[in-house]
Order: sequence, then structure tokens, then C-alpha cells
Amino acid sequence: MGQDNEKYSLRWDVDTYESIRTDLLESLPFEYPGSATEVTYTYPEFTSVCPWTGLPDFGTLTITYTPREKLVELKSLKYYLNSFRNVGILQEHVVNRVKEDLVKLLQPVSLTVTAEFNPRGGIGTLVRADYQS
Repeated sequence: MGQDNEKYSLRWDVDTYESIRTDLLESLPFEYPGSATEVTYTYPEFTSVCPWTGLPDFGTLTITYTPREKLVELKSLKYYLNSFRNVGILQEHVVNRVKEDLVKLLQPVSLTVTAEFNPRGGIGTLVRADYQS
């Protein structure tokens, strides 16, 4: 019986928030400021891990924003989002962290980050965080 309990108390190592690579994010000039353009990026392969067990969380992350003077460079966004891969972070915190990092970089008119995480234990999670200047 003791070995069975050990089997279910496994925990994988997780990275801390310091592993989130905000330094990779780059912006590009937006040539149509004031045009009320809405930009949406969908990232269907987002992964992070549960901070307590280290088990993976998989989901689709959607970023929608109205740029003011800057756009996010897509390769840098992809690398930044991939840096969450082994970070122990709650699903509800992911969207807020991404929102804060992109608002700091872009200073947009508005920005929404939504994450729809795959069900784990029979429960799926949909989280949304909004920014309005």
C-alpha cells in the first residue's frame, strides 16, 4: 500500500515565472494608427503546467487587440508564448500575465486575452482578461 501512495504523489519539476521570456517580445510600427483596426492571433498549442503537480495544461490562447502605434512581431510572440511551456502557473493567471506583458509592450487602445484550456478531471476552463485604455 505504501508504494501505491508514493506512485500518486509524484510531482514533476516546474519552472518559475522568471522563465517567462518577456525579453523576446518585439514590436513593429503600426502604419494606420487611429484606424480602429482589430487584430486577432490564435495560438492553439499553448501549454503551461500545474504549479502543484507539474502536469501539463493544454489550451487555445486568443489575443485580440486594437493597436495604437505598435504591433507585436509574430515570431517573438510565438517564442514568448512557448516560454510558458514548463512554467507552473494557474490557468486563471496565464491570461492576466500575457495581458500585462502585451499591454506594457504595445500600449494598445484595447486588448483581450482569452484561454480555453482542455478539460482535466472532466472540467474545462475558459478565462478572459480585458484591458481598455
